[in-house]
Amino acid sequence: MRAKHIFLSAMASTVFLACGENGKSTTNETAAVSDTIQETNGPITIPEEQVTTTQYETETVVPDLQIGWGMTFLPDGSILITEKSGELIHFKNGNKQQVQGAPQVYVRGQGGFLDVALHPDYQNNGWIYFTYSSSEGEGEGGNTALMRAKLENNQLTNKEVLYKAGPNTTRGQHFGSRIEFDQEGKLYFSIGDRGNRDENPQDITRDGGKVYRLNPDGSIPADNPFVGQQNAKEAVYSYGHRNPQGMIFNSETNEIWVHEHGPQGGDEINVVQKGANFGWPVVTFGENYDGTPITDQTSGPDFTDPIYYWLPSIAPSGFVFVTSDKYPELKGDLLAGSLKFQYLEHLSLDGKKVTAREKLLEGIGRVRDVVQAPDGFIYVSVEGKGIVKLLPKQ
Repeated sequence: MRAKHIFLSAMASTVFLACGENGKSTTNETAAVSDTIQETNGPITIPEEQVTTTQYETETVVPDLQIGWGMTFLPDGSILITEKSGELIHFKNGNKQQVQGAPQVYVRGQGGFLDVALHPDYQNNGWIYFTYSSSEGEGEGGNTALMRAKLENNQLTNKEVLYKAGPNTTRGQHFGSRIEFDQEGKLYFSIGDRGNRDENPQDITRDGGKVYRLNPDGSIPADNPFVGQQNAKEAVYSYGHRNPQGMIFNSETNEIWVHEHGPQGGDEINVVQKGANFGWPVVTFGENYDGTPITDQTSGPDFTDPIYYWLPSIAPSGFVFVTSDKYPELKGDLLAGSLKFQYLEHLSLDGKKVTAREKLLEGIGRVRDVVQAPDGFIYVSVEGKGIVKLLPKQ
C-alpha cells in the first residue's frame, strides 16, 4: 500500500476505450504521466512509443473457432476448448468433437462459457473445472458459476456446481472469469463487478468484483480472510476488482497474479493478496467512457496498488508466466493477449516490475486466451480464427 497521489489531468487526453473502438496514443503526455508515477515509486506504465515489435511465425492447430474463450491440455496432448456460445470442444488427433453434458450457459453480452482448467492431480482424480454464466438462482438474468466435472466417453459426468454468484442480473458485462491453482492446490477464480461498480466491488457481503479462493471440492478454506465475518462472502480472497480476465500462478514468487480490464484507460496487473482491496472504483487510472472523471484518486492508504497499468487500455485477456525453455527470450516474463489492438503482448519482468513491452503477432486478431502447454509450447486462441502455436525463434 502506498501514499495517495492525485490523478493527473494530463491523463484525460491519453486514455482510450478498452473494448477496441479507438486508436493508439503516442503523446508526450503519456510519457509525462509515466515518469511522474515512477518518481513517486507507485505503479508504472510504459507508453506506447516505447513498445517494440517482434514478429513470430505461427502454426494453426485448431481451425474455425468463433470465440475459443478458454483452453486446457489433457495429458494425452488433446485440448478441451470452451466456445463462448456454450459448446465444449474436445480436439484430439486433428478432429473436433462436441462434448455432451456441458453446463447450461446464459449467453448475454460478455457472458457465456468461460474458462476451463484441470485439477493439479488430474491424472489421479480426473477433475476438470469450468466457469460460465448461469441463470440458476435468484432473479432474472445470470451470474458467474464454477463447476467441476469429469470427462468420460466424450460426456461430462459427476457434475457439481461449487459456487454460483448472485443475485442474477440482465446486465451483460463483467462476468470475469479465469481459474488458477496455487502451490498448495487451492483454487482461485475471478468474477467481474457485473456492471454494478458502485456496490459490488467494495462490499464483501456481495458477489462481484472479487477474486475467490476455495478448496478443490468447493469448501471454504478456514484461513480465508473473511471467514466468520457477519454476512461476508467467505469465499472472497481479495476485492475491489473490476473485471479480471487473466490469472496466473507465478512460480517464481509463489503468488496468484491477475490482469483486469480498466474502464477507459487503466487496465491493471495486480498481485493477489489475502484480504487486499484493489480500490475499484474509488481509485483508478481510468475514466468514464464519456470522458468524465470517475475519481481524482489513483491510490490510497487503504488500497493495494497494481504493479503495472496500461494507458491506453489494451483490453487484456489470457495471461501466461513463461517457464518454457523453448522460448529463452520470453522465459521468466509475462504474455497477455490484447483484444483491442489484436496482438500478443510480451512484458519483460525484473522481479515484480515490468521493464519493457513488446508486441508479438501484431495484427493476428482479437487474442482471447494464451496458455503454455505441458509440451512447453505457447498456444494462442484468436477470435474468429482458432488456436495457433507460437513457433520458437530459429
